[in-house]
Amino acid sequence: MTVLLREAIGDRLRHARTNQRRTLREVSRTARVSLGYLSEVERGRKEASSELLAAICEALELPLSELLHHVASDIGAVQQTPDTVPDTVPGGRGERGKLEGGRVLPSTLSDDLSDLRLQPMLSHRLTSKIGEKPKAVVAA
Repeated sequence: MTVLLREAIGDRLRHARTNQRRTLREVSRTARVSLGYLSEVERGRKEASSELLAAICEALELPLSELLHHVASDIGAVQQTPDTVPDTVPGGRGERGKLEGGRVLPSTLSDDLSDLRLQPMLSHRLTSKIGEKPKAVVAA
């Protein structure tokens, strides 16, 4: 499975911003980058220049070295071969290297549930909104 660097960087930037409970608008103003472009970077659709990446990290008060360290760990975990995946993996079927729904990233993430990332085997991304109130269902 190939992971694009821009997607891994975008995931980590969005993760840092949402953990700080900050909006795209707030970070884009602080970093002096357009809101639309920042959104595209977070979604992994645009490749951020080193200057822009430094400005976003500064706005998030996130050291660039820390961001890159986490991104490298995330990419390394996704690119593990089946021989390096442990025999027992949570959510797995007990078979070496076989997981239901995708690959689980390693413990380089914190204990916060919002850090949970599931990397699907297809190009689709699975996300959850922890803490969001369920929508009311109206009976007809």
